Amino acid sequence: MDRLSNTVRPYAWGSTTLIPELLGAVPTGEPQAEMWMGAHPGAPSRLDRGSGEQALSGLIDADPEAELGVAATAKFGPRLPFLLKLLAAGSPLSLQVHPNLAQAKEGYAREESRGVPIDAPYRNYKDANHKPELICALTPFDGLCGFRTPHEAAELLARLDVDSLKPYVDILHAHPEEAALREVLTAVLGADPAEMAVTVAEAAAAAERLGGDYAPYASIAQHYPGDPGVIAAMLLNHIRLQPGEALFLGAGVPHAYLNGLGVEIMANSDNVLRCGLTPKHVDVPELLRIVRFEATEPAVLRPEASASGEELYETPMDEFRLSRYSLDSPAPGMPPRDLTADTPQILLCTAGTPRANGLGLTPGASVFVPAGEKAELSGTGTVFRATVVI
Repeated sequence: MDRLSNTVRPYAWGSTTLIPELLGAVPTGEPQAEMWMGAHPGAPSRLDRGSGEQALSGLIDADPEAELGVAATAKFGPRLPFLLKLLAAGSPLSLQVHPNLAQAKEGYAREESRGVPIDAPYRNYKDANHKPELICALTPFDGLCGFRTPHEAAELLARLDVDSLKPYVDILHAHPEEAALREVLTAVLGADPAEMAVTVAEAAAAAERLGGDYAPYASIAQHYPGDPGVIAAMLLNHIRLQPGEALFLGAGVPHAYLNGLGVEIMANSDNVLRCGLTPKHVDVPELLRIVRFEATEPAVLRPEASASGEELYETPMDEFRLSRYSLDSPAPGMPPRDLTADTPQILLCTAGTPRANGLGLTPGASVFVPAGEKAELSGTGTVFRATVVI
C-alpha cells in the first residue's frame, strides 16, 4: 500500500475554497478544480517505494500484472482503467457529452489519420476510450443531466416570454421527441452569435426576475453572458444531489456540473464534446452526431449497503467500481475491515481519521493498493474505495 501524492488542476471554474477546506489547508485564492488520483498520463499520481517519488503510470508500465493483477490486465490491458477525482465546482463547467467506445475509437482513428496534433485546441478525441462517469456528492451538488421532455422544455422557455425563443417553443410542441430536441439544439448552436447574445441577455433577465426553477439558469448566464449554452442548458434537467447521493452519466447524455464538491470516478479518458458554456472549441456537427436526443429522468443513486459494511454505488461499468465505508468507533477487539482484493484499488479518505494497514489518513489523503496486497481499514471516518470489476 502506497500513499499517493496527487496533482490539483487549477481550471478556471474551480472553487477557491472547497478542496482546501477538505484538506485543512489555507486557500491560496486561486481556483482548485480537480485533484486527480490514478495513472492518467496528463497528471499521474506519484508514490515513493524507498527510492524517491515515481509516477504510478511508470510503475504500472514496468510490471502491469504485479500492480493491476493478471485478470485486470487481461481484461483491460496494461493500464489502470479508471481515474478517481475530487471535483470542486465554483462555477459551471462546460455543457458536454462523451462518446461511446465505438465512437471514441472511430473518432480517434479519424483525427490521427488526418494528422491533427493531440494537443490541438480543436481536437475532439484525445484517446480511443469512452468516458462514462459517476459523481458522488460530498456537499450539496448542483448539475444538469439529460434532456427534459419537449413539453417540459417548451413550458420552461415559454414562461420567459422572450419573442426570439417562441420559434423553439413551437418546434418543441409540434415535433416528435427526438426530432424536436435535435432541431432546437441545432438551431441554438447554429444561430448568429450576435442575435443569440441578445436572446441570452433577454432570457437571463427574465430568469433572474422569475427566480425559483429559473435561478440555476440565471446563475449560469451570469458566468457565461451571451453564450448559446445558456439556452441549451434550459433543455436539460436540473438536479441537486445531497451528500452521499450520486449520479451516473453514460455516453451521449448532455450534462454540466454547476457547483459543489464531489468524488468523481470515470473510465480513464479525456474525450469531451462541448455544447457551450465554454471559450473552448465547440464542434457542432460532431457534437450532434454523439448526443442522444431522448428525454431522461435523472436517476439519483444511493449506496447499497452489504453485511461487510461496504456501501456500493451500482453502475453498469466494469472499468470502475465505487463504494464507501462509513467507519464508526469500533468496539474493543473488533477486527479491521478487510478490503484485500485481486484487483487494483485506490482508497480516498473524505472525513475523520481512519487507518489503512495502520497508515493514518486525513481528509483528502489517498493510497494505492496493488492487486492482491493486504488492505485493512480501521479507526473512524469515511473512505471511498475505487477498483474494477473482473
